[in-house]
Amino acid sequence: MIPKPQPGEYHEYYQKYIQGISDQADVLDVLHQQRYDVAQLFGRVSEAEANFAYAPGKWSIKQLLGHMNDTERIMTYRALCIARGEQSPLPGFDENEYVTNAGFEERTLAGLLQEHQVVREATIALFDTLPAAAYPRVGNANGSPISVAALAFIIAGHERHHLNILKERYLVKL
Repeated sequence: MIPKPQPGEYHEYYQKYIQGISDQADVLDVLHQQRYDVAQLFGRVSEAEANFAYAPGKWSIKQLLGHMNDTERIMTYRALCIARGEQSPLPGFDENEYVTNAGFEERTLAGLLQEHQVVREATIALFDTLPAAAYPRVGNANGSPISVAALAFIIAGHERHHLNILKERYLVKL
């Protein structure tokens, strides 16, 4: 079981994601379950509805899912680097620029869902095979300290956050 990170193992910005995962939860179980949650919730969206944005200037449903995929890849990469002892600072990223340049609106929702499943399987494989000594390791990402354990919880909490947004702001308007 991956220990829940303590303050100091991550920038305070990520607190909202980490708090979204129960203290009693095994974050690996959460990551496994979210594969089904994503498939179920995005499965309620037709291809015709997938370019819907709930307000002007907000991402479409496809862009939201693409952002989730990109963010998970980046956070998992950070976890791999830090787990392996990387001492160099890891860069931040501008999520809006990533979405703008990704072309998600030109892809199918089914393709983005398939990608999510593959990305999540890789994430689970990484965290499931790390030695226990790797989880408390702290590196530097985007100018702040972050532990491998914190990254696992951030991935799960970030996804939970966006699934809630999907339910509360998108699906209610379709």
